[in-house]
Amino acid sequence: MLTLGLSGGLDLTYQRREYLFPAGTCHDAAAVLAEDGRIVAAVEEERLNRIKHTSKGAVHAIRFCLASRGISLKDVDAVVYSGSEAGCAQWTQNVFYGTHNAAPVTTFRELLRDMFQDGVGQALDDGQLRFVHHHLAHAISAHLQSGQRESLVVTFDGAGDGLSGSVTHWRDGRYRVLATYTDAKSLGLLYDRVIAMLGFGFTEEYKVMGLAPYGDPQRFRPALAALYTLLPYGDYEINWHLLESLYALAPVRKKGQPILQEHMDIAAALQEAVERVVFHVLNWFRATTGLTSLCLAGGVAHNSTLNGRILYSGMFTEVFVQPASHDGGCAIGAALLPFVAPQGTEVPFTPRQFDRIEDVFWGPSIGTSAEIDASLQAWGVMLDVTRESRVAQQAAALLADGKVLGWVQGRSEFGPRALGNRSIVADPRPISHKELINSMVKKREGYRPFAPAVLEEHATDYFELPRDGASAPFMSFTLRVRPEARALLGATTHIDNSARTQTVSKRTNPAFWNLIDAFREITGVPVILNTSFNNNVEPIVDSVDDAVTTFLTTGLDALVIGDCLIQRHPDWRGRILDLSAGLPPHARLTETIALNADGNFATVHAIANTYNDESVALSARFFHALRQQRTDRSVRALLAAANGELNALQDEAWMLWEQRVIVLRPIVRARTAAAPAPQTVSRANDTCAAGSATQPAAL
Repeated sequence: MLTLGLSGGLDLTYQRREYLFPAGTCHDAAAVLAEDGRIVAAVEEERLNRIKHTSKGAVHAIRFCLASRGISLKDVDAVVYSGSEAGCAQWTQNVFYGTHNAAPVTTFRELLRDMFQDGVGQALDDGQLRFVHHHLAHAISAHLQSGQRESLVVTFDGAGDGLSGSVTHWRDGRYRVLATYTDAKSLGLLYDRVIAMLGFGFTEEYKVMGLAPYGDPQRFRPALAALYTLLPYGDYEINWHLLESLYALAPVRKKGQPILQEHMDIAAALQEAVERVVFHVLNWFRATTGLTSLCLAGGVAHNSTLNGRILYSGMFTEVFVQPASHDGGCAIGAALLPFVAPQGTEVPFTPRQFDRIEDVFWGPSIGTSAEIDASLQAWGVMLDVTRESRVAQQAAALLADGKVLGWVQGRSEFGPRALGNRSIVADPRPISHKELINSMVKKREGYRPFAPAVLEEHATDYFELPRDGASAPFMSFTLRVRPEARALLGATTHIDNSARTQTVSKRTNPAFWNLIDAFREITGVPVILNTSFNNNVEPIVDSVDDAVTTFLTTGLDALVIGDCLIQRHPDWRGRILDLSAGLPPHARLTETIALNADGNFATVHAIANTYNDESVALSARFFHALRQQRTDRSVRALLAAANGELNALQDEAWMLWEQRVIVLRPIVRARTAAAPAPQTVSRANDTCAAGSATQPAAL
């Protein structure tokens, strides 16, 4: 049985908010293909359309899932959307009546069918389509992938289908709802409202979680405690009317302004408040059900500090956190819906026991050696590439020498964490690496912590796990670093002596395990720093082109893709002019007349996008150069035609590329019929083979 689970919006990448999704809705689009209940392919749309937390339709993700198995849509038994049909119908009416000038209202089913036809190029049969409630999708994704026969499943997030949380009792694919929490009790929305005071916006909750240990929760504990009221039976209320009182606590911070101690103290008190509410719920249902296995999902479950406290509390003997607890993970629950018995019915149902998932490497492959060679050779004007027979040892030696590397292997991870296949890696020991990577590579706030990846055989030597043999493969828990290891792991130990730890198994990720083990052989430390391979404006890289682009536009010292070791050509910066320039599918050039600061009208040139109201200004010469874009024409030719000062325009091109506003790629030249086929070189230290620039076949 083949099932396809979906999350996200309905419009296509190039469409300018055609269905006008309200901000914060339908984000984290994804597609997941399951075969007889086992996930065989899954990817978030952001990895492919390159829009962070995208609310666009998951059409590229759907195409990947189908192509990965060599099937078409008609071969799929069920296509399940992660939202109730009633809720989607109401949403459709609200959107079309509220913001579409009362255009004729269609059904959500019709809109989905249109998306498949226009975006995937295949027809979706109405009989294939099913829907699942948002929080049920979260719960399914947690329980059926936990390996537990019976568990208490708790979900908390911002909102979905009118709820912000749920508690369910699961056994053998059957469930019983114990409690639900309406939007008015949303912990996710409460968190978002408070962090807005601190200068952080939607999807930046994890930044405030990292900030909280720098603060003192006692200072503003009464003010934050007043925002909620704990009620009997595991219930609670949010006192929204008291939010305004927080504005008197500290200066409201705007994005980019300095973070004051008051802001840190509010973050600490907020973290404590959320933990108290969640523990109130857990305590009640642990006591009344007697269940000792807990599963968590929903956006709040990405709060690894909270998860660590639950783990250490001893309330439950098993705590499983869905690695994709955000809305992208709802596509997992949607794909697994056919393996769940409908609640409150006596329909004959044969339960199936699922194993606990060990990895989430379900995304596109980086490609075969020949495909990697071809893609890298296309970038040859900027790269020096060698193939290494012992690439793990070579990379580990660079790490031990203080270098920071991009590390790309196999299939990409599903979810928000880079777990060793699309990672930036470094030596975890020098505390200076925190500032180095935050400023030069990630271009983010300096206080943000980095995760240690440790060989699972040595995990208990460095971190306090709840028991011997326990593992934490998905960075879901913040664990205590053992006192004797805190100074040693300076770059990955947070200010409160904790770390969001990943244990690495040789069985599930031998390439990453070999890298860490090679580092252990050199340094005696079986731990490396692991963070996601991206900068601050883009999703995690997925393809060879993504990895090369991020490598070239950050301070990384080297890049490893497969068994190729990649470094910059000595004249790499100047060779930007030999690439072709263009716009990503979600971007558009705009030319408007507007009043300037002097009160005069002026022409404003910019690059805008199809998913929000932000735009980036550019010079008139660069604007007109981009209007002439062609994949077989270099930046040099474009800028020369613009009659501009070449150095200034080159710097502008670099700035726009760093912000991912434009796309720079190797020039595509048509191959003649007589052109020889690419040859693969496998000898150690030889330059990787020549070939044409292609995407991996799985894409």
